[in-house]
Amino acid sequence: MKIAAAQINPTVGDIAGNSNKILTYIGRAKELGAQLVVFPELCLTGYPPRDLLERPAFIEENINALSEMAKKVKDISALVGFVEKNLAPEGKPLYNAAALLEGGEIAYISFKSLLPTYDVFDEARYFEPAAGAAPLKIGGQKVALTICEDIWTDELCGPRKLYHKDPLAEMVKKKFQLILNMSASPWSVGKDVLRAELMKAQAKTYNCPVICVNQVGGNDELIFDGNSLAVDPTGKIIAQAKPFEEDLILIDLDYGAGDLRGATLSEADSVYRALVVGTRDYAHKCGFKKAVVGLSGGIDSALVAAVAADALGHANVLGVSMPSMYSSDHSKADAEALARSLGIEYKVLPIQPQFDAFMDDLGKLFVGKPADVTEQNLQARIRGSFLMAISNKLGHLLLSTGNKSEIATGYCTLYGDMCGGLAVLSDVPKTLVYKIAKEVVNRDRELIPANTIAKPPSAELRHNQRDTDDLPAYDVLDPILKAYIEEGKSPADIVAGGAPQDVVEKVAKLVDRSEYKRRQAPVGLRVTSKAFGTGRRYPIARKL
Repeated sequence: MKIAAAQINPTVGDIAGNSNKILTYIGRAKELGAQLVVFPELCLTGYPPRDLLERPAFIEENINALSEMAKKVKDISALVGFVEKNLAPEGKPLYNAAALLEGGEIAYISFKSLLPTYDVFDEARYFEPAAGAAPLKIGGQKVALTICEDIWTDELCGPRKLYHKDPLAEMVKKKFQLILNMSASPWSVGKDVLRAELMKAQAKTYNCPVICVNQVGGNDELIFDGNSLAVDPTGKIIAQAKPFEEDLILIDLDYGAGDLRGATLSEADSVYRALVVGTRDYAHKCGFKKAVVGLSGGIDSALVAAVAADALGHANVLGVSMPSMYSSDHSKADAEALARSLGIEYKVLPIQPQFDAFMDDLGKLFVGKPADVTEQNLQARIRGSFLMAISNKLGHLLLSTGNKSEIATGYCTLYGDMCGGLAVLSDVPKTLVYKIAKEVVNRDRELIPANTIAKPPSAELRHNQRDTDDLPAYDVLDPILKAYIEEGKSPADIVAGGAPQDVVEKVAKLVDRSEYKRRQAPVGLRVTSKAFGTGRRYPIARKL
């Protein structure tokens, strides 16, 4: 049996566009001689559709589109993810479903059994789980059809079982020859490796091939890596799609072989590719063609500009330098050199006149009070106002440049450097920012000025300022943040692991006290196992 895995990038809510894309890939699969083509989970609506699922007209549109699509599917079978109604008088009103289209009709509908509610997932909010699971026949083979989470039941998924049932264990009693998994599995560092190991483990457990078809592309903060794959009963990968790109691969089960287009990427390469995909899709799916970035001459804005140039094209990026009296000559020169090397448009808008005007007016109210963080934040807010005005007038998407280390500790200014439509680096620790700049962006030639990478990081909001005036060195800070935020360790546990107690206690307090800032931050791209956003829901008003 020849099976095509259609790794597509759907747009949430664009049922007509997604339908056309699905039909195009069905046609391509037919040309390759495939008997069956498999698509990702909820590919017709895009994943995750979230509260669009509460709109009856949206549900009807997706069902009608599926019916029309079925009429056009002949001489090949297709498995398409969609949303089905629950016609029972009780339970959640919808099912996360998959339809088998063949012979010009909907031949079979299967429902998802395991509905995740952890991290970024909230499927039980909308969907009713399948009452049971049974294999279906496709092309003469008995197939165990699973939808994403349904296959995440192996011990590799963690020491604690999250569900009281296992769809594969249930279906094996009725015997099957193949496992298909229609997936929308969002990426984070290491997730592609874990997913591949899981598919290998399930293939060995059930002594049959496993084919996983995963969504690709960005939807809001989530980035999907694709990396669709097929493994044989021994756990050997026999086919794999490209990472972070749409792809169509063919698997010949009779010969145990298929297209191998996968690539082994370093952590820095993977994160960079994810950021480019996430930025491109967020911009384009929200209707933006161009972006604007504030260029400080520092490493964060340099990396964001490089990502933007790759994502949108260098001609579609505007870099703006907004120097003040505290801006160093080398930072101004580095910002200009960066823009020139990336080939992006570059403008200079000094903020000193506006800052002086503000201080003249506020000085009457601040008499007798020494300068403090207020004056520093005011500079950031003037810059934010400039950038938002450019965004409004020119229609450019404003990309904010704060990294995870800064946003975690509150080393950022509300309505200042936090302004923007997308926070590109909000889940990228500072140490990883440097690594990506050196190992990826500057791999072949110096795009980011060497001085930008070498100089001590500084917000340049006061004379001789350094980030280390307020924060621990980033190589000390970032491991503490990872342990506290991503691994959920207590300060005592982190100290027991060897970190200095005074530093850990300070960092934990900074993280906890900055929750209100993060709640007002722009959408940020998720690349770690625990990002700030929908997957992390801490109260703002609480005992610290």
